[in-house]
Amino acid sequence: MGLSTRHLLGIKDLNEADIQLIFETADTFKSVLNRPIKKVPSLRDVTIANIFFENSTRTRLSFELAQKRLSADTVNFAASSSSVSKGETLIDTVNNILAMKVDMVVMRHPYAGAGIFLSKHVKAQIVNAGDGAHEHPTQALLDAFSIREKYGDVAGKKIVIVGDILHSRVALSNILCLKQLGAEVMVCGPTTLIPKYIGSLGVKVEHNLMKALNWCDVANMLRIQLERQDIKYFPSLREYTMLYGLNKQILDSLDKEITVMHPGPINRGVEITSDVADSKQSIILDQVENGVAVRMAVLYLLAGQTPA
Repeated sequence: MGLSTRHLLGIKDLNEADIQLIFETADTFKSVLNRPIKKVPSLRDVTIANIFFENSTRTRLSFELAQKRLSADTVNFAASSSSVSKGETLIDTVNNILAMKVDMVVMRHPYAGAGIFLSKHVKAQIVNAGDGAHEHPTQALLDAFSIREKYGDVAGKKIVIVGDILHSRVALSNILCLKQLGAEVMVCGPTTLIPKYIGSLGVKVEHNLMKALNWCDVANMLRIQLERQDIKYFPSLREYTMLYGLNKQILDSLDKEITVMHPGPINRGVEITSDVADSKQSIILDQVENGVAVRMAVLYLLAGQTPA
C-alpha cells in the first residue's frame, strides 16, 4: 500500500488514508532518529534536488537532513545565486537540473501554484515546500503529527490558528489537514487578516483572543507575514501584540492548560513572548524534531517504496 498521489503539491491531494500512512511511517523513522546510528539505506541511489526560490532555514535544513538520513544523494539550489537571476524560466531551470538525472524535486516558490504548474511539465516527482500564500503541506503534516503525539489522536481536538491567516500558507494547509483528520478548527485574528470566505472551509471565526484560547486545546500562533503585505492591515505591531499576542499572563489565566505551537520563524514579543515560547506548554521544538521524521516519511513513500 502506498500513497494515492505521485507528487505532494498540497494537502488537498491527500486523503485520510494517505495522511495516516505518512504518520505511521514517520513513527518508524522517529525511532530511527533516536538511535545512535541515525541512517537507513532506504533511498540509496535516489537523487533529490532542493530548489528554493525563497529564503528558508528550518524547512530546507529539515528536508536536507531527512534526505541524508535516508541515504539519498542531494543537490541544493538557491535561486538568488543561480541563472534565474539572469532571466532563465522555471521550467528551463528544472529541466536543466533533471537532465543531470535527478529523481525528485523539493521546491519552494513565491508564487502560488508553482509546484502544480511544474508537475505538469516535468517528469520528476515534486514535493511542495511552500508556494506563495497557497500551501505548505509538510508543515501541516508535522503540526498534525505533533498534536497526535501529544494527545494520542487529532480527531475531536479543538485547534485555533491565530494571526495572519490571509497571507499564511501554513494556515490553509493546517485547516485542510486537521479537518481531514476530524479536528475542530477555529481561526482568530483581526478582521483585515481573515480571508473573506474562510467559513466555506468549515472553520469557526473568532476575533477575540481570550474567547478563542478558552475554547481550544491547541493554539497555533502564526507570525505576521510583513514581506507579503503590500498595504497596512493594522495600525502597528504594538497594537497587534496588545490584542493578539500570547504572553504568560494570558496563558496562566486560562481555565485549562493548552498546548502552544508555532511553525516558525518566531517573532518573539510580537505574536508570542519568550516565556510562552520556552514554557512547558510549548511543543515548538518538538515540531522541528518531528519535521525531519515526517519529511523522511513523505520522501520514502513518494519514492514508491512501501514500509515493510
